[in-house]
Formats: sequence, C-alpha cells, structure tokens
Amino acid sequence: MSMKTIIFLICVVFSTTLIAKDGRLDYYKNRYKVNCLNEKITDNFGNKFDELYGTRNMRTILYGIAYRGGANNFYHKIDKRDNHNPLPNDGLQNLVDEGFSQAIYLYSTNFSTAKTQYISHDKTDTLDYYQISGNSEKEIKEILDRVYKIINDTSLGPIYLHCWNGWHQSGYVSSAILKQFCGYSDEQALAYWKMNTDGVTKGYDKVQKKVLDFTPFPDLKISKERQNEICPCEKNINVNN
Repeated sequence: MSMKTIIFLICVVFSTTLIAKDGRLDYYKNRYKVNCLNEKITDNFGNKFDELYGTRNMRTILYGIAYRGGANNFYHKIDKRDNHNPLPNDGLQNLVDEGFSQAIYLYSTNFSTAKTQYISHDKTDTLDYYQISGNSEKEIKEILDRVYKIINDTSLGPIYLHCWNGWHQSGYVSSAILKQFCGYSDEQALAYWKMNTDGVTKGYDKVQKKVLDFTPFPDLKISKERQNEICPCEKNINVNN
C-alpha cells in the first residue's frame, strides 16, 4: 500500500460531514518522531532514519508539508562524491517511497547530472526534482507557490528543499516559508536561521540579509487555524543571539 493511500485512509477515518482532517500532519509527525523546528530526522552523516538515507540534516519546516536539509554525498557509505552535488539517487528514491511529491535543489551545481523524476517502488507515487535557487523574488515566489499548493491540496505529498549541508540556503528558504505561513518576524526568522546552521554562521552575511529582507506575499495567506495545524514548535529560538 502506497504512502498516499495510507494518508488518504487516515483522512477518511478522521473526516467530518464536510471537511476531512489533513492526515498528512499526524502521519509524518508520528513517522519521524520530531515536533520542533530544530530537531533532526537524519543527522550530519545521513544516518538516524534509514528510510530517508541520502538526505542529511533533515528537519521539519511545516508538518507533513515541507522539509529541509542537505544531500548526503560526502559521507555516503557506498557512493561517496564531492559535497557540491544534488541529492544522490537513493535519496530521491527514498523520498518518493516516503510519499514526497517534490524535491528542490537550491543550488545549480551539477544539477544537469541528476534524474528529474522518480517513481516509487510500488509504482503508485511520483516525485519531480527541480532546481530553483530562491535568490530572486520570482524564484522565492515560485517555491512558496509550490508550498502553498501542497498546504491546500491534501492529495499531494510533502516537498523537500535542500542545499548541500542543510544549513544556509535551505535555512534561508525555510525562514521565508516560516515568515510567509507561520507569521515569523524578521528577528524570529534570523534567530531560526542561525540556530539551524549547526554553528556555521560566519561569512554568510548576504544570506542573513536575505532572511531579514524577505517580505511575505499578500496572495499566499492562510488562516490562523491552518497556521496552528502546520507550524512546528519553536524550541530554543532566542532572538537575542
């Protein structure tokens, strides 16, 4: 049985007369056993959750909707390569087998070598792999449009947004998502970005400026109720750091 079928059945079980509960939220929270933004699903070496091997420093952005991280290339056990690469094939295959519908590589280096569509082993789910950096207003809007669509369409699986280590560029895009959909202030977003670089903050002034400069788009608003459902807890975010 595919991930999407399982999630659909959860939606049916929790349905009311008119509105179905978004089964993705509890499903992925229970599957990955993380509740807060800073908690890792896979660690710096790509370990901790074997079904997501190929990712690195993977964290939740929005429950069941959006996740961030890096690509496990340099520490890969059987297919080691330079860190400056897209996700390895097993990482993308594992994501689609987990029910993910999209992945976005936030750098362009070597993307031409990557396969851009994956089908789950049970032939029921498909994942599309894109390269969108998010540095321009047009590109960050495109990323947020994709997240917004997933928020509002419970038939879609989550999106994985990744850079190389899962620290800086993915942190910037995640900060924009949290400002857009969770109401984060500039100060909260920057504190979040810093907290999830694993201490590697020096030399990234331009990225920090992008975090502060991002302004939410008025046409991508969600309700307060929906915000409360999908936004993770903010454990240990200190705006004074």
